[in-house]
Amino acid sequence: MDRGSGARGRAGTGTDKGAPWPGRETNAAAALAAAQLPVAGVLHWVTTFGDDSYGGGAIGFGVACMIIVAPPLLMAWGLFQATVQTAPAALLARYALRRAGRGPEWAWYLGCSALVGAVWAVPAAFAFRAEAYPFLALIFAGLGLLPALGAARARVRARRSDRVPGVWGVWWWTALGSGGLCVAILLGTAAAYGTGLLEEYEPPEPSTEQLTGDWRGEEGAVLRLRPGGRAELTRVPAEPEADDDPTDAWTRDFTVCEGAGTWLLDTEGRHDPYLDEGPEERDGVVVRVAGCGEETYWTVGGTEAEPELFVLFGDPDAGDLRILRRR
Repeated sequence: MDRGSGARGRAGTGTDKGAPWPGRETNAAAALAAAQLPVAGVLHWVTTFGDDSYGGGAIGFGVACMIIVAPPLLMAWGLFQATVQTAPAALLARYALRRAGRGPEWAWYLGCSALVGAVWAVPAAFAFRAEAYPFLALIFAGLGLLPALGAARARVRARRSDRVPGVWGVWWWTALGSGGLCVAILLGTAAAYGTGLLEEYEPPEPSTEQLTGDWRGEEGAVLRLRPGGRAELTRVPAEPEADDDPTDAWTRDFTVCEGAGTWLLDTEGRHDPYLDEGPEERDGVVVRVAGCGEETYWTVGGTEAEPELFVLFGDPDAGDLRILRRR
């Protein structure tokens, strides 16, 4: 027996009779599990381009931080998913294939991976809410398909050839493919907005009469805008005064107001302290309550059918966003 046939024999023996979950399959599954997350994240992000940004600041700092911390976190996630989902699925697929004696190996890998994902969705549904189980099962099953295919491919390749990719080679090629897909998605989205296939978000411009009524938010907040410029507030957040409780100025970005006050519709951005688009870009509602903080500028957001009032307290990059909606 020559050296090449001996290497092929060892590869085949290691795949079939050696460790039940060879390292090459773990590596392939982990690399693909990590590589699919940036693509999924970019896809989700571009779907929000047509939504209201709620006056958020620039994302440059956040993206820079993400680029630094993402690689080790993605690698850790990939190894975790390969261990808890792809490995049990592979062992189950091999057992089922031996029992059935028919069918492509990759199909058994996919089916068993979806089954294991559905099992893991059970505790996740209990942690959130039981009615979310079908959605969680689909998410878990979908995230396991590509790693399962990678593990099946690594198994077949190791069995048929002595040229098994190195550990870092798999990660390099999957990272390159993931980055290329992310760039392609961003360029395609930019082209779609540039050519008018997709439209940018346009905030509504309600009249004073349309704004009149009750607006409700978190923690029992109710803002009643009455005709004639009168406002009634119940647990409504507001801009704090400059010297309001200086002992916790770094930990509290707003105060809570109760009682009566006044309001007006600002269509020229004269009172807007947050957004940088300039005058006449975003309408807002200015609310003043005597003895309870400074005036608060509630920017008009949402859509014509479902308008919203929002304010971002504190740092625009990581502030406390409060939204009021018509109920």
